[in-house]
Amino acid sequence: MELTVIDSSVKPAEASGCSAGSCGSTDDQMSHLPEEIRQKVFNHPCYSEDAHHYFARMHVAVAPACNIQCHYCNRKYDCSNESRPGVVSELLTPEQAVAKTKAVAANIPQMTVLGIAGPGDPLANPERTFDTFRRLSEEAPDIKLCVSTNGLSLPESVDELAKHNIDHVTITINCVDPKIGAQIYPWIYWNNRRVFGEKAAKILIRQQQKGLEMLVARGILVKVNSVMIPGVNDEHLKEVSRIVKEKGAFLHNVMPLIAEAEHGTFYGIMGQRSPEPEELQDLQDACAGDMNMMRHCRQCRADAVGLLGEDRGEEFTMDKIESMNIDYDEAMKKRAVVHAAIEQELNEKRAKKERLASMFGSPATQSEKRPVLMAVATTGSGLINQHFGHATEFLVYEASPAGVRFISHRKVDQYCIGNDTCGEKESALSGSIRALKGCEVVLCAKIGYEPWEQLEQAGIQPNGEHAMEPIEEAVAQVYQEMDAAGKLDPAATVMTETA
Repeated sequence: MELTVIDSSVKPAEASGCSAGSCGSTDDQMSHLPEEIRQKVFNHPCYSEDAHHYFARMHVAVAPACNIQCHYCNRKYDCSNESRPGVVSELLTPEQAVAKTKAVAANIPQMTVLGIAGPGDPLANPERTFDTFRRLSEEAPDIKLCVSTNGLSLPESVDELAKHNIDHVTITINCVDPKIGAQIYPWIYWNNRRVFGEKAAKILIRQQQKGLEMLVARGILVKVNSVMIPGVNDEHLKEVSRIVKEKGAFLHNVMPLIAEAEHGTFYGIMGQRSPEPEELQDLQDACAGDMNMMRHCRQCRADAVGLLGEDRGEEFTMDKIESMNIDYDEAMKKRAVVHAAIEQELNEKRAKKERLASMFGSPATQSEKRPVLMAVATTGSGLINQHFGHATEFLVYEASPAGVRFISHRKVDQYCIGNDTCGEKESALSGSIRALKGCEVVLCAKIGYEPWEQLEQAGIQPNGEHAMEPIEEAVAQVYQEMDAAGKLDPAATVMTETA
């Protein structure tokens, strides 16, 4: 049985082509996109699954105020130990934001995207937001500009967004039913007063849908974020996905609720649970029937810096930036060389996928073998290049007779954390095994004897034989080996321990 690599967001009916309003981050379909749209997507780590292995992004925290309250949000300032939306270590002025962006771009040449995502709502802080965009478009024209918004103030901001050549906008849309919205949003601030309950949700939904339509009409790519809240909007998000696609959204990102009590959100304090990984995957798969899905989101901080999955913000605090001597003109030349090399590598990778696809049989000839989830330790570049004990997250891929597709990422605490005080290493290893629930294989560059043994006891097979190999190819090869060993019979499902 030979496998090919497939993009998780590609559906057979879409293979003939797509338009700006209907095609998502289907990297195998890049050649079918209009050139203008392809250029907007190919190096955007949030809009392209392939790009997120190579290109970096950053957020600048210039927007402290918010015009709605969400039960899943608690904004925290001067906070460096939480990684979730709404959290920042430094609030910046527009002038500081530009200086920080240029410093990051000079030191991380693969950085391609600058976004404003908070810690409040950028469009509830229009002067600070658009002053930042205006300065950046003049001083750093090679950087893509993005904004993420709850959508309440979006319709009156569309002209200004278009004026500043902002090609990508993310709207968080959690519902299209005011009854459900009232369970998520206790209030909004509208026309200089607070509005509560279903009335507030109805206004917010109306503004979000109107803003989405206006952006699409301007040719601006729209990604819709939705927070999956079990028992509140989980089933409803299928309808949300259908509607936003009809209105021309480019991509849908269904994210899991973050509801740890220590974060101090209403949901966290009230005991609202987060979804299990398999629940999230099932919902994403259900929505994918109507909408191209983003599955590699890391729910970044409002001041995140670096590749998705990493945060290098501590390297670029304002006190450190002020001591840097940066020649941005020279840095732009270096950035251009780095970007060209990455694009060439990505094009070669896509060409290889196409060659593999041409060798792959039709679905009718595929054998009836069950799918297998495999976890991968990686630091980026699409390679298996990280020690098991150094991983702070694992990427999860599904291998099946149809090919290999990316499913999700799962965060963990590092197992190799130095001295084992108070059983921290043991606790971290147990947490990693729980996080890998449902996975049958973990691929990494290296792994120690102790975690190897405990993973095997949990029904997860460690594999260090594919270090520095491309992820999808290695996953496909391991799947073929499992098939040859007779381990893929549908009745031979392996259950991993969760304790």
